[in-house]
Amino acid sequence: MIELKGVRKVYGKEKNEFAVLEDVNLKIEAGEYASIIGPSGSGKTTLMNILGFIDVPSSGEYYFEGKLTSKLGDLELSRIRNKKIGFVFQSFNLIAELTALENVELPMIYANISPKKRLARARELLSLVGLSDRMHHKPLELSGGQQQRVAIARALALDPPLLLADEPTGNLDSRSGREIIDLLEGLNREGKTVVIITHDREIAARTKRRIEILDGRIVRDERAEREKCR
Repeated sequence: MIELKGVRKVYGKEKNEFAVLEDVNLKIEAGEYASIIGPSGSGKTTLMNILGFIDVPSSGEYYFEGKLTSKLGDLELSRIRNKKIGFVFQSFNLIAELTALENVELPMIYANISPKKRLARARELLSLVGLSDRMHHKPLELSGGQQQRVAIARALALDPPLLLADEPTGNLDSRSGREIIDLLEGLNREGKTVVIITHDREIAARTKRRIEILDGRIVRDERAEREKCR
């Protein structure tokens, strides 16, 4: 699904240049359940932003489903980002004035899905994440864990094959955090490719593959190391 070759990300110019990512080589297959782990400032969120087409590499190559993304136009990149990737953020990013149901409907409005179909889909997804009795509540009327469930339902609205979750439990208590990881694991079992960006080693330990990043470089890839020993 994803392949990065020699990816580098630099901010600033010339004497003020600062490299956030250096020579990142990474493959993620369809159906994987992986974590990208590292301390604050290690480059893991920048890496997620590149994987999700929120940012672009300064150099190197990024292939998505076999296509070299630097050769794709803005419209095609937007289409991939909207239909192929679901995002889950630490801060939930819900619209406070809208109900849970309306928040989940939003991506489908932008995709020109009919009101009847998007309402049915939003109800189905909120039931899936255990919020069938909270559909008409606004974010501030929900707990942090419930808000993150709404965010996951929204990320699933267009049935993307890939979910990118950036510190999805960062604002949650330990119990709610475990419930969110349980939910993401269940989605992976159903066939979704799930990549979690985290600094929490307990969360990373639950994933099938752990990719460790430090100072902008991948320093450990546990699944890859096990395969080398075969």
